Amino acid sequence: MFETEARGLKLLAAAAALRIPRVIAVIAHPSALVLEWIDSGSNKPAAAEALGRGLAQLHRSSAATYGLDHDNYIGSTPQRNTPARSWIEFYRDRRLGAQRDLALQNGQLTSDRARQLDRVMARLDHWIDEAQVVPSLLHGDLWGGNTLSDAQGRPVLIDPAVYYGDREAEIAFTELFGGFGARFYAAYHETWPLDRGYAERRDLYNLYHLLNHLNLFGASYGGSVDAILRHYV
Repeated sequence: MFETEARGLKLLAAAAALRIPRVIAVIAHPSALVLEWIDSGSNKPAAAEALGRGLAQLHRSSAATYGLDHDNYIGSTPQRNTPARSWIEFYRDRRLGAQRDLALQNGQLTSDRARQLDRVMARLDHWIDEAQVVPSLLHGDLWGGNTLSDAQGRPVLIDPAVYYGDREAEIAFTELFGGFGARFYAAYHETWPLDRGYAERRDLYNLYHLLNHLNLFGASYGGSVDAILRHYV
């Protein structure tokens, strides 16, 4: 896990869009990841705007395929990144499909939930237009706990689950657990506006993260998963 996190941090740093802690060492025994120390600051409004602009710049970093040349983790869940040229194929099989299989193993996939999830997975092209999507470099696990503000008020990203995917999936997750505030979203949209129809796809992309939380933390997330499935079915 620490090795793939280190690789993700280095990939984000290479994009030169936002400050990323420098990886000092990955230690096998005892297992540890040693990073550059970040002195924290308090200029959070400025950091929010800089994060919005920087994230849009990060998303400009692209690749020929969706996914990544290695697998990593989303939280403690293995995240499959086998590359695909089709975003719908990648999101269906490597994201929703992988979580579906895990939920089945964990006893979290009721028959009704499985039926509705299969219907949504089979109809992704109803909401996603492949022609409008490009493989963008994503942090992959971007919520408030994975950002810092340094002493100069610059945003810093930590704890990534990187891959190349639809940038809307990243923005959707920033909204799932409270959001980053109006100044962040205004700065992002000013730098690179989202495509029309994002609001309808937002919960479709957050379904991946809610399924992951269902698998990690149990039935308390089942209601949120089922509400999204009912909406799209």
